[in-house]
Amino acid sequence: MEMKLKLNGIKDVTELVAAAGKCDFDIDIFYNRVIIDAKSVLGILSMDLNKVLTIRCYGEDEDFKKVLEKFAVEEAAA
Repeated sequence: MEMKLKLNGIKDVTELVAAAGKCDFDIDIFYNRVIIDAKSVLGILSMDLNKVLTIRCYGEDEDFKKVLEKFAVEEAAA
């Protein structure tokens, strides 16, 4: 599964990382050539949060999907 998302600060990042940490599969966030593990607060904070980021999940979890939907943006916004 892959989707676009926008994180608006530390609170959003920590919520996303906490939810990702409960998943038993890999989750990557990327922008251009930079790929960061979605379970790393510092990694995500090192990215430009003013940009629309792409998240790729290598598994499925309903609770995590609900968290992602809070930060999802339309493709046209990218």
